[in-house]
Amino acid sequence: MRIAIIGTGYVGLVSGVCLSDFGHDVVCIDKVEEKISMLNSGKVPIFEPGLEELIQKNVAAGRLSFTTDLAGPVGDADVVFLAVGTPSRKSDGHADLAYVFAAAREIARSVKDFTVVVTKSTVPVGTGDQLERIIAEENPDADVAVVSNPEFLREGAAIEDFMAPDRVVVGMNDDRARDIMAKVYAALDPQKHPVLFTSRRTAELTKYAANAFLALKLAYINEIADLCEQVGANVQDVSKGMGLDSRIGQKFLNAGPGYGGSCFPKDTLALVKTAQDHNSPIRLIETIVGINETRKRAMARKIERALEGDIRGKTIGILGLTFKPDTDDIRESPALAIVQALLDKGAVLQAYDPEGMPAARGMMPEISYRDGVDEVAKDADALVIITEWKHFRALDFDKLKSLMKQPVLIDLRNVYVPSQPLSHGFVYDSVGRADY
Repeated sequence: MRIAIIGTGYVGLVSGVCLSDFGHDVVCIDKVEEKISMLNSGKVPIFEPGLEELIQKNVAAGRLSFTTDLAGPVGDADVVFLAVGTPSRKSDGHADLAYVFAAAREIARSVKDFTVVVTKSTVPVGTGDQLERIIAEENPDADVAVVSNPEFLREGAAIEDFMAPDRVVVGMNDDRARDIMAKVYAALDPQKHPVLFTSRRTAELTKYAANAFLALKLAYINEIADLCEQVGANVQDVSKGMGLDSRIGQKFLNAGPGYGGSCFPKDTLALVKTAQDHNSPIRLIETIVGINETRKRAMARKIERALEGDIRGKTIGILGLTFKPDTDDIRESPALAIVQALLDKGAVLQAYDPEGMPAARGMMPEISYRDGVDEVAKDADALVIITEWKHFRALDFDKLKSLMKQPVLIDLRNVYVPSQPLSHGFVYDSVGRADY
């Protein structure tokens, strides 16, 4: 099939590349000339394991291309995917649909024959109805079916998630689109990777409901971790004991410094606002939004306590700035709030992240950025693991101890068995483990 992807951000680029690997002819479109130039020169503007190789493979096969021209590819397309950003509006927390609506108007002016227009961007319930109106107003002769096909991609594992998904959700109000969307995902084994067809509004809500539920699990286990510290229990064992129950499952039960990234913070907030606007507030999600915000600052207080309550003028080494490993994304990363809180308390910070430093430099210029773990540890009063990169899972504690002013390690991701750093003479603190 001929597919056009509007937007070459994280979702758009991964989706377009994977659809081309399914055998479709895909054109990825973006207004930012620098991005398209990078892609056409073989460079990838985001970090995602395996993505560069997959791009090269499908460009070489003639199934994948990149352009700033929207009209031509959209006019030729059977399916047009909208994958532009929907950030939270600063004024009220609702999803900002300005980019989605602007793209819809351009699509309306460019479509020719019957075309399926698919929202891959995360959009509130009812957005598909608005897109139909906008397209009809812009081009009354346009013959389109607007479909919701939300993404469920984990940064760092996005290719696997697209190529072998738990499920694909497709929502539509026009039966003509069903066969076309079935062909889009025909490469998937329906027994292993089912395609769920629903109404459009149901699909739009499913995305928010799923992300909010996962965020709820994270917020819950973080509160259990706090209780573990007070009663002398181990949150990792509690998590395992819970997760072995098939009704609960083991995923998203790892205690830490709070959730972040491009999805959970904005999606939980958008769901809260949508529910309030429809006079059906979701109190659980309202609560976890607050829990997650306060948790990040609480981690800074944990670091302060590990250094006996005074960090003014002390040097703290930060290991990890991205919201999770295997990505260069620092959006809403817990590190942002933790770093700011430490700076507010007068600490001197030096940091290392394998992929996140270019983005971090613009947002956190007060930090001294270093080229590796050893440089971060040099003359530091403490090291703090905020992101569980594999680079930080085999630290040379003897060497680090020789470089540091004080051998203090605060492990906010519970990377280490406590006996490991303790046996090397470190003061060690972690999350929700008070039984050592």
